[in-house]
Amino acid sequence: MKIRILAVLLPALALTLAGATPPRQKGPCDIYGAAGTPCVAAHSTTRALYGAYKGPLYQVKRASDGKTLDIGVVPPTASPVPDAGGVADAAAQDAFCANTLCVINRIYDQSGKGNHLLQSPPGPLFPGPAKGGFDTQPVADMAPITIGGHKAYGVYIMPGMGFRNNDARDLAINDEPEGIYYVIDGTHYDSGCCFDYGNSSTNGRAVGTGTMETTYFGTATAWGSGAGPGPWIMADLEAGLFSGYNAKQNSGDPTIDSWRFVTAVVDGGGGNRWDLRGGNAQKGGLTTFYSGIRPGSRTNNSYYPMHKQGAILLGVGGDNGNGSAGTFYEGVMTTGYPTEATTDAVQANIVAARYGVQRVRLSRVTTFTPGSTQNVTATFTNVSEVPVTGVKLSLSVPAGWTARVSGSVSKTFDAPVAPGASVSAAFQVTSPSKTGAGFLTGKAEWSIPTAGRKQFDTIPTRVRNVLPVKINEVRLGTTTNPTDQFIELYNAGSSAADLSNWTLVNTQSQWAPVRLATIPAGTNLASGAYYLLGLSGSGLAAPAAPGATAVHVRSITGLAPGDKVGIDGETRTVASIGTAAAALTTVFEPVSTGPWLTIPAGSTNLPVTNAAGFAVGEKLGIDIGGNYELATVTAVGKAATQTTLAAASAAGATNIKVAASENMTPGDTLTIGTGVRKETATVQSAGASGASEKGIDLAAPLKFDHMSGVDVSDVGTGISFTPATRLPHLSGDAVQALGSGLTLDRPLTRSHEYGAAVVNAQAATAGYQGPPAPNQWFGGTLSAKAGSIALLDAAGSVVDAMVYGSQQSSSSGNGTITSPELATIEGDQGKGGCIVVVPAPAGGAGRSRGRFPNGADADSNCTDFQTQAAAFLPLGASAGATNIKTGNVTGFAPGQKILIDTGANLETAVIATVGTAGASTVRTDTSAGATVLPVAGGMGFSAGQAITIDSGAKQETAVIVSTTFGRGGGAITVSVPLTLAHTAGAQVSGTGISLTAPLTMTHAGGTQIVSGVPTPGAPNQF
Repeated sequence: MKIRILAVLLPALALTLAGATPPRQKGPCDIYGAAGTPCVAAHSTTRALYGAYKGPLYQVKRASDGKTLDIGVVPPTASPVPDAGGVADAAAQDAFCANTLCVINRIYDQSGKGNHLLQSPPGPLFPGPAKGGFDTQPVADMAPITIGGHKAYGVYIMPGMGFRNNDARDLAINDEPEGIYYVIDGTHYDSGCCFDYGNSSTNGRAVGTGTMETTYFGTATAWGSGAGPGPWIMADLEAGLFSGYNAKQNSGDPTIDSWRFVTAVVDGGGGNRWDLRGGNAQKGGLTTFYSGIRPGSRTNNSYYPMHKQGAILLGVGGDNGNGSAGTFYEGVMTTGYPTEATTDAVQANIVAARYGVQRVRLSRVTTFTPGSTQNVTATFTNVSEVPVTGVKLSLSVPAGWTARVSGSVSKTFDAPVAPGASVSAAFQVTSPSKTGAGFLTGKAEWSIPTAGRKQFDTIPTRVRNVLPVKINEVRLGTTTNPTDQFIELYNAGSSAADLSNWTLVNTQSQWAPVRLATIPAGTNLASGAYYLLGLSGSGLAAPAAPGATAVHVRSITGLAPGDKVGIDGETRTVASIGTAAAALTTVFEPVSTGPWLTIPAGSTNLPVTNAAGFAVGEKLGIDIGGNYELATVTAVGKAATQTTLAAASAAGATNIKVAASENMTPGDTLTIGTGVRKETATVQSAGASGASEKGIDLAAPLKFDHMSGVDVSDVGTGISFTPATRLPHLSGDAVQALGSGLTLDRPLTRSHEYGAAVVNAQAATAGYQGPPAPNQWFGGTLSAKAGSIALLDAAGSVVDAMVYGSQQSSSSGNGTITSPELATIEGDQGKGGCIVVVPAPAGGAGRSRGRFPNGADADSNCTDFQTQAAAFLPLGASAGATNIKTGNVTGFAPGQKILIDTGANLETAVIATVGTAGASTVRTDTSAGATVLPVAGGMGFSAGQAITIDSGAKQETAVIVSTTFGRGGGAITVSVPLTLAHTAGAQVSGTGISLTAPLTMTHAGGTQIVSGVPTPGAPNQF
């Protein structure tokens, strides 16, 4: 990407004399400071928030080599048009990130407090999908805008992304007053938790009501909402999103659906009060949506007094709930409660900054196949305040590609383009016969008569030209065999495809990418043919060298001495069996005060999150998927500890009470507290944990007072090994105890890489079981919950990819995106993202995700992959029945063949009609005249649905008004009183699914129903 934008002539500068450099205007933090409520955190990727700030705004990191660059502000200029500068230097980012992918690595704090925002570390309940459980990082160029006529970039948060600083200083704690605002994209949001910015817990945990205070924007309704369908500006106060006094809907908080740029304000503390305000960041003032006392404070103390913790987050919830989406441009936090006049002045400053849409944009480009053509539309929008002339649009393409519009390489518009108006040109882009990948760059050139010279702007997009070989079907396991996994490739092209040295790369959520398999040289896949890869019963947990007679394996299930095994093409006999490799752990992540430890090259000890499975004399692997190293364990110490104070401790104390102490030993160094209240202490003796137990005696008195719940960390004594590391390592790097493995009857003749397949024909309960037999085995497991699979050709171009995970919902960490660099080319990642949703596991042959028809691909992971419909029989079904009651009816249709039950009880049936879902029983005896029916469970029932209650002479029908369900059962409220009494155990159900013929067998409650089974190596059937 390259850009060179000269400042647009502002009306206010029209009177500036030629050659004079205009002064920088005050920023929001100057306004807050002058009002006595200074900023203690100020973050923006678009502009300086102080008139005098000249430091970096944010840092980008390049994917190609890992190098970083700080992005500062453009300096003031006197000519050709006077410009005060102070906005982000997007041109520096464009030059640094040209022809590669960059991410936003950190956002600098402009307040001088050092409260920079970093990649969010894992929350215990909601870890991120990146290596080590960190959240992923935003792609740096996904949110281009203009500000004051200059190009800038926002922070485009997709589910799974987030920033945090748990070690912040000088923020409000407890009920101290503060002010918060952020400027965001009003069109980018979702229902996941939680697109927040503000004051949070210091450890990635939800630590109780009233421990947070942040702005929020989105459509989550699990805790509360505003009027209409949303999105709404709300406040996250922990364990609740609030828009007023009441916990639920507040009609005074409107849906925000017409503002491209939104200002959201939350002020609170210093007494029982808080404000919620919002406005259009491009024009006008702020509106107060709520101003009053804290939620519920008339009847409880959940949110007054507050218990704020003093950390900072962006794009996630306090517990690292990272299912949210949104785009951030700027935000600040203050000490002291800003007056309404102050926040009004800040809003006026935001409006004066002139946020605007991006100047040049391209329509979405999907995958090319050799010699194919697509239409790509380039659009220019005049974001200046005066007409522009001579607008010319063009596309630059990789070598060998062509781009034409009306037979030309560019299109020029003779008529002036008015302020706010747009012009577009549709280019025919054709790829060459040779495969490859690169960047397509749109360019706009124009002139402003008063500026005196031509200006231009560019926007890139990634393109790929690859053979039409698809990841066609994937099974991630079954309920009876979680490792019964396969990946099916399919050639959707009209001619054979040479797959020689193509690779599959597997990224399990929370871990680094690893190579899953390399397809052998000479492999050709005919048109319409399948290439099947199956998970072997075991695989190498560490590389094996020529001459090795002992190998480390991930599993020993089904193996016995004397078994013949294939190790990536070499056959050996198992002489003896030891132990399998342990589950991966990590180099300790001190989430409150790190979040990274750097372990230098030459180290012989690692602090680990879990020390289980390590044994002296056995091997360990370090940084699987990264800078891999192998060593021998020499000592096994204690794992690290991340805990909290179980009771308050005063300055001068030599004993503290902690929530967990089992891994603390004399001589350990503890880190207690965060920010300006952080200190270290040495353990003199360690006792039991808990507020009333002996606790930890310290070698020296504490320097500060510490509240109960303050964070305490201890790196522990860790794992010692030899030889010393050759490379540095970081918190979050994977560490694995490799066990004693297998001993073979004779040495290996070749080297074998990590993850190589170990195939045991006798293993009937581990790995892919067929039929049919696979064309190739792979040895490393796929995550059954979330991850990505990428198919790369021999040159390294991404041919196809499947990014998968859980269903997005109005809750916490759902729908997170494991590999954003893949997801952005395999789907439109607006709103809640676009991934393949993992189906619930099933018994028998299980369920899969696949393309239907075979090879169908619109570069949309969320719609390209289908799955078998599935339900269950909550109450079972009797032999002879022609109607079955199901937990859901989604995906079922008349005429469809279904499979009921598994194993010896499996039978098939054909659907005659599909009615409504729901099947339960009356939980307690219910009298005639009741309008609330207590039931055992509520799967499938919904408001407005007609249900049948009981049977025979006691049968009656009713219409559901509402349902409530919890762990102990639930209740159905019906529209009119019941006419009959019903005893506990009576059936309550929807109309269910009718069959064309009676069942031949009886099926127990909980029996599964599926519409089909996976078809490895054969046409998909969904």
